[in-house]
Amino acid sequence: MDLDKFRSAFLHDMAVMDAEAGWAQQFHVGAIRNNNTKMFSLVGPDTGYDAIHDLSIAYAGNKFFNRLASEDKLAKTILYCLNPKDNEVMMTMAYNFNDGTVPGKMQFGSGWWFLDQEVGMRRQMDALSVLGLFSRFVGMLTDSRSFISYPRHEYFRRILCDVLGKDVEEGKLPASELETIGKMVQDISYNNAKNYFQF
Repeated sequence: MDLDKFRSAFLHDMAVMDAEAGWAQQFHVGAIRNNNTKMFSLVGPDTGYDAIHDLSIAYAGNKFFNRLASEDKLAKTILYCLNPKDNEVMMTMAYNFNDGTVPGKMQFGSGWWFLDQEVGMRRQMDALSVLGLFSRFVGMLTDSRSFISYPRHEYFRRILCDVLGKDVEEGKLPASELETIGKMVQDISYNNAKNYFQF
């Protein structure tokens, strides 16, 4: 119990510092790490024996962000989930706390970890386009320092264009607005992140 209180207080105080510094914060939720103790003993931590965690996140997450918003200490925030069952939960949680001060201040981040593949990216984009404001999406981000991880940005852009292209073909988006749709692709692929992070 004391450990939970410490973790909660620490997370709150770090989030307040992010807001005071004008930084964006990112929360990655839903990993359970180092599940194979035999392999942990042989090769160490974080070597591929991780899995999707089945957490209940809605109540605690909304309570946490509500406290920060009530204190006017909610920084720009991107939420990522590892469990696809949480896509809509994360989406609605993020949009509870957009206050108009920053376009897309809180948002649902791109497919992450096990969801950083075609099906996961499409499901994230579907949840975002149904329940959020797709045009404010900051797109694919990475904290990787590995050069070979960067092709996923191109992969993401191709999936993004395919999702929007199919919506045009099916009449969900007007074919007469291809210039506007193209601008949205440019924004999601580059401009939104540049503006959001103030690069």
